[in-house]
Amino acid sequence: MPTLTDDQKARIRAFVAKYPKKQAATLPALHLVHDENRTVSNEAVVEIADLLDLHPSEVQDTMTFYAFFKGEGEKLGRTRLWVCRGLACALRGANELIDHCEAKLGIHCGQTTEDGAITLEFAECIGACDGAPACLRDDKHVMDVTPEKADKMIQELRAL
Repeated sequence: MPTLTDDQKARIRAFVAKYPKKQAATLPALHLVHDENRTVSNEAVVEIADLLDLHPSEVQDTMTFYAFFKGEGEKLGRTRLWVCRGLACALRGANELIDHCEAKLGIHCGQTTEDGAITLEFAECIGACDGAPACLRDDKHVMDVTPEKADKMIQELRAL
């Protein structure tokens, strides 16, 4: 049974036209599937490989090279919350902020809350040094994050 929708397959095929080789569309295809399905299942890897005339191991190699993608059995929560622990953020309390978020959510970095609302992760740098400590709430920067600001953000995310 196919994992990818007809619409997803069509959009992946559209990526191919933008690159000199089909293989170059691997990363955009993985992002598309991951963003919409919140994971990239083994079946999806096979289907992407078929669309791009690749062996599934080539798609799997690309996927596992990046820690960004979640594979089989690792579905993301509705929101992905990254806490930056790059140098600027670390100097301004990122490690303590990570500890605070883990305690508040009852999970460790890399895990998803039981209600499926939030996946907590750390990043080495999110390019927001001027607002350290900083977080990414899905794809949006949140700057100057204090424990109180984190609590408010977590409350908002749980309500979504």
